[in-house]
Amino acid sequence: MFNLILFGPPGSGKGTQSEMLISKYGFKHLSTGDLLRSEIANKTDLGLKAKSFMDNGQLVPDAVVIGMVDAAINANKQASGFLFDGFPRTKAQAIALDELLESHGTAISLVLALDVPEEELIVRMINRAKTSGRSDDADEAVQKKRISVYKNETLAVAEHYAAFDKVITLNGLGQIDGIFSSLCKEIDARA
Repeated sequence: MFNLILFGPPGSGKGTQSEMLISKYGFKHLSTGDLLRSEIANKTDLGLKAKSFMDNGQLVPDAVVIGMVDAAINANKQASGFLFDGFPRTKAQAIALDELLESHGTAISLVLALDVPEEELIVRMINRAKTSGRSDDADEAVQKKRISVYKNETLAVAEHYAAFDKVITLNGLGQIDGIFSSLCKEIDARA
């Protein structure tokens, strides 16, 4: 099983590249946002727990999110691998994910990190707002805060996996197909 984390700040192109990688390699896409919405819509125990936190304006605890990831892995045991998108966001979540995957007899195979300058990220997100319907994308102050949170909290995830020699940083600037080719080259070298 090949498990991939596609990593990068908001606006780095993770969503676009994830779709292409899933299509090419048949990965099962694990987006915690999608999992949360699905569990809540299906009124599962985990979904109801998550909703109670969200309704109170709180972050969903890591244990609940990890429970959702575990349920998704159990429901997709035939998958050739998983592509983690938007998770893990902290070192604690990365450690919890490692322990969960180990309990399933697998591990993170590779972390591909897209590197894009901050100015370009803001331009991309503002442009994305024109078509995405996401009002948060149009506000430059919100974007700077999201990038700051990424730098202060999420970069620790890459540092965690770098200690295991699993991180490859790639230039996230350029044509979509060129970036995709670079990602595929790294996956193919390790698959």
